Formats: sequence, structure tokens, C-alpha cells
Amino acid sequence: MLAKVLSSAVFGIDAYVVEVEVDIAQGLPAFATVGLPEGAVKESKDRVKAAIKNCGYDFPVRRITVNLAPADIKKEGAAFDLPMSIGILAATEVVQKGKLNQYFIVGELSLDGQVKPIKGTLPIAVAARDGGYRGLLLPRENAKEAAVVKGIEILPLDTLSDCVQFLNGNLHIDPVTVNLDELFKTEMNYPVDFNDVKGQEHVKRCLEVAAAGGHNVIMIGPPGSGKTMLAKRLPTILPDMNFEESLETTKIHSVMGLIPPNSSLIVTRPFRNPHHTISDAGLIGGGQIPKPGEVSLSHNGVLFLDELPEFKKNVLEVMRQPLEEEKVTISRAATSLTYPARFMLVAAMNPCPCGYYSDPNNECSCTLPQIQRYRSKISGPLMDRIDIHIEVPAVKYRDLASREAGELSKEMKKRIDSARKIQLNRFKGLKIYCNAQMTNRHIKKFCEIDEASQKLLETAIDKFGLSARAYTRILKVARTIADLENQVNIQPSHLSEAIQYRSLDRNLMA
Repeated sequence: MLAKVLSSAVFGIDAYVVEVEVDIAQGLPAFATVGLPEGAVKESKDRVKAAIKNCGYDFPVRRITVNLAPADIKKEGAAFDLPMSIGILAATEVVQKGKLNQYFIVGELSLDGQVKPIKGTLPIAVAARDGGYRGLLLPRENAKEAAVVKGIEILPLDTLSDCVQFLNGNLHIDPVTVNLDELFKTEMNYPVDFNDVKGQEHVKRCLEVAAAGGHNVIMIGPPGSGKTMLAKRLPTILPDMNFEESLETTKIHSVMGLIPPNSSLIVTRPFRNPHHTISDAGLIGGGQIPKPGEVSLSHNGVLFLDELPEFKKNVLEVMRQPLEEEKVTISRAATSLTYPARFMLVAAMNPCPCGYYSDPNNECSCTLPQIQRYRSKISGPLMDRIDIHIEVPAVKYRDLASREAGELSKEMKKRIDSARKIQLNRFKGLKIYCNAQMTNRHIKKFCEIDEASQKLLETAIDKFGLSARAYTRILKVARTIADLENQVNIQPSHLSEAIQYRSLDRNLMA
């Protein structure tokens, strides 16, 4: 007796079809699973046997062989419990086979036959639609997540018996639908706002420039100056996510099982804030079967690294590829996977080990060699990829006590959206979406400056001892400042402001 059930598994952030083939033959009772199953898949035989019996069905006392094809890709997770159970019941003719070639079936089973949620249902739904299948039978908790994919039926299940009854035509299940327009309207909001921040107007302006051009930022200031508070509010002024960005971001979180139950799409920019004890695999991704890391989980959002010099040097160095290429490739003996990693890097650090160098209210206890050693933990190649450095001084009492409300995020966002539109028109057809992505060739074309501006830049480089890498960064940032003011040409005032955003270069030379 042979039966075949369609299921799916995730490879990277995309899913592929898995044919669950079940053969029941004469012989001593045995249950063998083949097709490169990992630990959780091998253990499924005990869950499947208990679930079938506890739902009132007979479990065949024969030799059962389950093949997960294609057999050359490792399978992991408990999502094959349900299709394996249906395959056994179809092979014993408890389940009719008419609908088995029309639907994907995925789900973990508890011992009493309840269908439990799984990871990666969004890419599985996309694979079912792209394969031309009719629909997807899956756990109820995952239904809304999969329902953002249009063109297929998303049918929620509570128990193994529900699946059997539906396939036999004895139960009607209403497909789950999601109103995407309503979803974007109701869920596109943030719990924080820039008007919560007292003082630090020049830092707010700096972050507005960074958001307008997609520039990476590092903030330098003493403890308690508000660096983390400011960074957390950066996503509130970034341009709204479109559906394609939202779908791509949600797929990564879905693979990691980070979508809350009964949720569907991530419509706000992600903000990830890993601790400085994180490993390189945790930041970039890794594992025997590679999984996404923090740089991919912050895709289309913000990656905030607080206390940057406290991160291990090898951890910081592995960020160079994703910062440059907007993707990360993880290679292992078994496979090689590429995950998207387009994010804004926002870093924060103290000016010295004690934190009070240049703070007028507190005396610094660090020697100059200690300060230089502390800052040298951040390598030149990494600093090459950070366009803006901004000093964040301690907040003054009169700013803290002030009752004046700061500018709302939505007001700042209007200016940023206008600047981004200018950039999209400028780079049309170049596969560049913001000023931060410009190469030297693009800088020569789009960042031309007049003679007065050239003299200003030359004077700044000579006077402040700016490094060579600061030159192109200043031009990029000046181009963004001009866009914010809707200016076609870069003016000396734009360059002057951009030069101020290279404070770390100046301090290191001091």
C-alpha cells in the first residue's frame, strides 16, 4: 500500500516541495524514515503513532517506510508530523486520495492529535502558490501569516481529525483571508516618537540626514546622554515599507519562528539591538544548517550596536560583507546559503573607557594611550563603511526640565520622504535607492561642487586632519543635505554641515 502527500520545507528563506511517500508492507512492525531526516524528523514517528491512536484511528502493525523526497536535502523540524500521519492513513485507505495532489500539508502534532504551529509558513505559502497548487492545510496559529499570499486557499486546522474529515469531503473549512490595505493602516505605527527626546536637536538633525540618505551612523557620547533612546526612534522617520519589502522581511522572521501567533505581516521597520557578547554566527548567521543572523533579521530596518568597542573584533569584522554587498553568504560543508541584509547600521560608543572624555561635568580618568587603544578596537575598514559620526553631549538640565514638546517623527518623516523621492528619480535605472549606495563613479557624476566648495573642503581636510576616507563620505552626506533642502547643486553650507559629521576622524587625530 502506497500513498503520496505533498508538503514543504524551507531552504534559506525560500521553500521547496517535499513529497512525503508512505509505503506499508508485510513484515515485522517497524517505522523507518529516510530522506536525510534530522533529529526532530526522526522522532516524529512516536508523535505520529500516538496522535493517530488518540484520534481514534488504527495504526497499522506492519513495516512502514516514509521517504521525504528530494532525498539529498536535509530535513529538519516537526512540520512533517501531519503529512506523515495523513500519508499513513491514506495508505490504509482511511483518507481518500483525491485531494492529496492539490494541497500542501504542514504541521506539528501533539500526542492527542492537536495541530501545533511551525516555522516558515510564509515561504511555504509562496511555494504553494508558485507551484500552481490549490491551497495549504496548516496550523490555525500560522494561518494569518500565510494568508498574505494571494491566489491560494489557506485552510486552518485544529486537529488531525479536521484534516482527515476535510480530505474525505465531510468537513468544510473556510479559507482565512487578510485585508492588506487595512493591515498596513492599522499596524503601521510605532510605540515611540522623536518628540519624547529632550534637547539634542543637532543629533536629531543628524539622524534626519542619515535617514534621508540611508547613511550608517556612529554616535559618540558619555553614558546617559540618550544615544540608545535616539537610535530606537530612527525607524519612526524612515520611509514606509512597501509590500515587497514587508514580505521579504517577514519571510526571514518566519523562518526563525519570530512571528507572533495569529499575526500576519511585519509592516514596520525592524529594529534589532543585539548584546555585545553576541558571537559572529549570531550576528551574521550560521549553524550546521545555516540560519539567518541579526544582520538579516534587521533587513529593511535598523541594526543598533550599542557599546561598539565592547564587541569582539572578529564579530565586527564579519559585518564588512553585508555592509558592502547588502547580503551575507554562509558556506558550510553541506550547503551554501545567501540571506538578504540591507540595513542601516547605527552604532554607539563612549568617547573613552570611563565614558567621560570631553564631558564638562565629569572628570575623565583615562590616559591618552588608553583612549587611543579603546577607539582602535574599531578597524579602519569598518569605519570606512560609516558615513556619519556625531557627538552626543550630556543633556543639560534646562532641556530636561523643559515642557516644550519636540518635533514629531511624522513631521521629520515628511522631509525625509521628499528627499528619498528626489534620490529615486536621480538613480532611476541604476539599481541604487539612496545616496549611501553611491560608488565613486556615481559620486563624480552626482556630487559635483563649485570652486568655493572645493576650497572649503580642502581647508577642512588640512585644518582638521581628516582622513582620506572622509572625503567621499562628506560628499555623499552633503548630497543628502542638499536633497533635504530640495537643492539641485551642493552649496558650501551643505558641505560645512557634512564636515561636522566626521567628528571621530578629528578626535582620533587629536
